[in-house]
Amino acid sequence: MVTLSDFQRIGLGLVGFGAFFILFGMLLYFDSVLLAFGNILFLSGLVFIIGFRRTFTFFFQRQKLKGTSFFLGGVLIVLMRWPILGMLLEAYGFVSLFRSFFPVAFGFLGSLGNIPILSKLLQKLGESSSMV
Repeated sequence: MVTLSDFQRIGLGLVGFGAFFILFGMLLYFDSVLLAFGNILFLSGLVFIIGFRRTFTFFFQRQKLKGTSFFLGGVLIVLMRWPILGMLLEAYGFVSLFRSFFPVAFGFLGSLGNIPILSKLLQKLGESSSMV
């Protein structure tokens, strides 16, 4: 079992609420206030979980600058009340930033369940390393 500090627990809650507000804002036809609030909660929760320095170094690595610029640019566009364009930019930036993490996550999800078709599909997605 992984032990979490109090700051990491707070960060996990902030990320969870951020994801909730982002999804709720998308369900309410891209409500810009909910999306902006979700973005702020998500980013502050990430800082609480892994720390300010590690968050900064993750986002501003040389090979991830394109994804970072799209993600943070999308956050700014949402804050300026252009929610659909901002969320499209954020989605592209998110996929670009976390591209190397997706095979690991799919492999982990595939090893968890005993659902025959879904677990084989997730394991196959986790094995493919073509997402460079």
